Amino acid sequence: MTLEEHVHEIVAFVQAHQAWAPPIVAGLAFCESIAFLSLLIPAWSVLVAVGVLIGATDMPFWPSWVAGAVGAALGDWISYWLGWKFKAPIAHVWPLSRHPDYITRGHAFVERWGVLAVFIGRFSGPLRASVPLLAGILEMPQLAFQLANFSSAFLWAWVLLVVGDVGHKVFEWLF
Repeated sequence: MTLEEHVHEIVAFVQAHQAWAPPIVAGLAFCESIAFLSLLIPAWSVLVAVGVLIGATDMPFWPSWVAGAVGAALGDWISYWLGWKFKAPIAHVWPLSRHPDYITRGHAFVERWGVLAVFIGRFSGPLRASVPLLAGILEMPQLAFQLANFSSAFLWAWVLLVVGDVGHKVFEWLF
């Protein structure tokens, strides 16, 4: 089964069982944000599709938004903790060992931008999970990390859901 088919199945399930939208969105945002899993589970497309469902149905926006933000923030928090706990040797674990450029680029990015890198990195696929990991490795102060982590998670989840919601409304208006 292809990734696209999985996305369609998840979206169809959410459409049929709207009460499951928040936990599914939270789980997918978590997987999208945690080191290692984010490379295997690109969930942003499902989050945009849930936004389309929000625009097309009476599904409430707020529970999915909060769930997505909390899931994403928890994923980054665990990535940060992994970096803090295991430091540089974690770069030798698959899949990072196969993509050393993620670590190199992420390290330079965090060194250059500091805590702002956590906020900006949330919006870049390869950086999304590696920046929190590197913030932990570099021992970024936890309070500063968490402020950037949670604020960026709420904005990121809002953007993905609103893109789907507004995109659906614009599509309906045009056609």
